Amino acid sequence: MSTRSVGLDEAVASLSMGARHWIARHAGYLDSPAGHAELPVTPRVKALLQLALLCRYWGESAPAETALGEAASIVEQAWQRPDFRRLLTLDGRYARQFELMYAALAPAGTATGASRAVLARLKGDGYLAPGRKAPYLHLEARFYADLAGAEHTFASYDELYAASLPARAATLPVADLDACVVTHTVFYLSDFGLRDPGLTDEAREQALQVVERLTHHCLGLGEWDLVGKLVLAQHCLGADPLGTPSGAAGIRMLAEVQEADGAIPGKSVVRRAPADATPVQYFRKSYQATLVTALTTLIVGSGRTAAPGGPVARSTSAAGTAGAAGAAGTTGTTGKTAVREATR
Repeated sequence: MSTRSVGLDEAVASLSMGARHWIARHAGYLDSPAGHAELPVTPRVKALLQLALLCRYWGESAPAETALGEAASIVEQAWQRPDFRRLLTLDGRYARQFELMYAALAPAGTATGASRAVLARLKGDGYLAPGRKAPYLHLEARFYADLAGAEHTFASYDELYAASLPARAATLPVADLDACVVTHTVFYLSDFGLRDPGLTDEAREQALQVVERLTHHCLGLGEWDLVGKLVLAQHCLGADPLGTPSGAAGIRMLAEVQEADGAIPGKSVVRRAPADATPVQYFRKSYQATLVTALTTLIVGSGRTAAPGGPVARSTSAAGTAGAAGAAGTTGTTGKTAVREATR
């Protein structure tokens, strides 16, 4: 039975407007001279990749919005910098993940040759093959390789889900579950809600129960960032998160903590930006959770759920903000979606 109340749609709209406009106003700091001087390189690069991901789905939900153009221009500027590719590889732990994301999320018309070169090197290094990747990293690599239009030999999505944490989490204590792994598994299967995750009814219901348990758990801990991801995961599994007790509570919690400027002021209640935070500290504390809130509310608020079977597949073009296929020099986005469906 739905627990949806009249005010939740308005809460989502207000949350979304505040969060995405905060991102558009402040994300330019990431690629500014001040940001280059004041922010650690690897977190700054990761934040720019996350911004490119947001722009991709923002373009699906509100392609004509001025704030999207502002955010997308920040991404385009970063991708056009000659030294950006070098920054991707400074931390060896994340170098190949970052490079694959860079190629997959490149804005249309930017760095086409650079993206091709990155993909060619990754293929030559064996990164576009299963190797010894853990199931979650294997699934992540498959998602971004497909998004980039890259040739690869990864396992099918069905096989990757069968080996994933959500597929075996039903009997595990909720405190032992990694919410980021659970949610991102769902995101990669469903292209963040743009297509059906391809699960059987039984598997989808089991995964949804795991996600709802985790949502309740993270609500109790005041984990704002994780709750935002879990609300989106409910949507990606075909539920209406505004109609589940945990999803509705998650939206209410985020609405209550959102600042007047639109920011979610930290990843959690215990990691909230202090009242005396400097502007740099406030930005670093707020950026991740605010971006997640913007992404979640854009997708949930766009009304693309087709209950009970899950999100409706749509074109994954992003109105010029994330033409990954164009950057990779391969098939178009609609074709890539068909390939993903055919190779499950």
